[in-house]
Formats: sequence, C-alpha cells, structure tokens
Amino acid sequence: MELNLTDQIALVLAGSRGLGFATAQTLLNEGAKVVICSHNQANLDAASAQLNSPNLHAVLCDVNDPDAIKALVAETIAHFGPLNILVNNAGGPRSAVFEDLDDDAWSHAFNQNLLSNIRTIRAALPSLKETHGAIINIASSSVKEPIPGLILSNVMRAGVANLAKTLSKEFGPYGITVNTVAPGRIATQRIMALDQARAKATGESVAAIQAASQKTIPLGRFGTPQEFANAVVFLASPAGRYINGQTLIVDGGSSHAL
Repeated sequence: MELNLTDQIALVLAGSRGLGFATAQTLLNEGAKVVICSHNQANLDAASAQLNSPNLHAVLCDVNDPDAIKALVAETIAHFGPLNILVNNAGGPRSAVFEDLDDDAWSHAFNQNLLSNIRTIRAALPSLKETHGAIINIASSSVKEPIPGLILSNVMRAGVANLAKTLSKEFGPYGITVNTVAPGRIATQRIMALDQARAKATGESVAAIQAASQKTIPLGRFGTPQEFANAVVFLASPAGRYINGQTLIVDGGSSHAL
C-alpha cells in the first residue's frame, strides 16, 4: 500500500526515544519531513545521529512549558512549512498508588500528559486547518482498562482519549482527523523501567514479571516499537484518513475491554 507521505510535514513530540522515535523513523522512511523534540539534548543528539536524515530537524523542548510548545510549533513551520501531521506524545508519569501522591504529583502529570496535548493542538491548529491535517495522540491501553499502580497515567490518558473524541467532532469540518493510539506492552525503555519498579516493590525478578505479562497477551509476546509506529503512521497517512475519533489499542489482544 502506498501511504503517500512524501514531503508531508510531521511534528513528533518526545521523538528521541521509544515509541516517538519509532514513529519519527517510520515517517522518515515513508518520505515525510519530521521534527522531533525532547527535553534532553543528549537524547536528541543521539536520535539525530541514528536517524541521519536531511529531512529531520530536532528541537529542544520541555512539553511542560507552554511558551516552549508555542516556539516548537513555530519553528516546525518555519523550518519545513505548514504542518500536516501532529503526533502528541510525552513520557509517562511515575508508577504510584493514590495514597502516595500529593497535589504536585497530580499537577505534574496533568501538565505533562494532558495539558501538553491541548497546548500543542492549540498552537498547531491554524496550520492543520490549512493542510487538512491529522492529529494522533499517543496514550496507553489504560484508556480502556486501568492498570494497577499507574493511577496518574490511567486518569490523564483517559482525558487524552476523550479530548481526541471531542475534537474529532469539532475539527471534522476542517478536514482534520483526530485519533488516539494506545500501546499495551511494547518493548521500550518505559516498560523496562515499570517492570524494574515493580520488581523492586515485590521482590520478584524482572524476568519473572515479564514472563507473567507475556502470558496475558494472546500473541504471547511484547510488541515492537515498529509495530506500534506502523499503526500511528497509517492513521497519519491519506490511506487512513476516513478513520476519525477512534482509540486504537495496539496490545496484541491483551485488553479485556471492547
């Protein structure tokens, strides 16, 4: 299938590692021009060196900073042109239970994992109206089935999915699609960190925790970042542009929710 992404302009937040990196790499491979951001310059430098493409532009940006988000979108448009594809993404909040969390923890998760999406969409909307573009929000399978020990993520990611559904109605008349792609157990640094935290809390080995997790997945394995990125890029492409307002779970079938 031809995805027709040559010279399309894409902004991928948190694109220096994990799912964001895989998405940026796949977009580049399909001919798009891609801007990635990270709050960590070393990660940006490493990603730029690995991707090694004249169609890549890397920008230092803290998604918790509203002015930095505005500047990121402005630099994307100034560097490559009007934006066709916005992929919202951010590092996940920490593992915790309700009684361990104070207002600062909730505020940080809200800013990083929900309000950052809102701010980026607001900044990018005039350009996306011009191009009849696509917005894809990366969330978590917890939008369908809450994950124990990840209450911050459970709450904020549900907000992201509801934001996308609402905006799909409001932005449809502009020719803009808005969807959420929600990963389950994908083999990333984030999943390893969560498994290590659980191992420390329970006394189990990381290997035992991962083996138990794989048994809950009908396909019997964790997904790869590339498999996840394929879903995002399809929704961003003309081939997927009649899919709107949906939450696509990429989890190997592990969720019990419809």
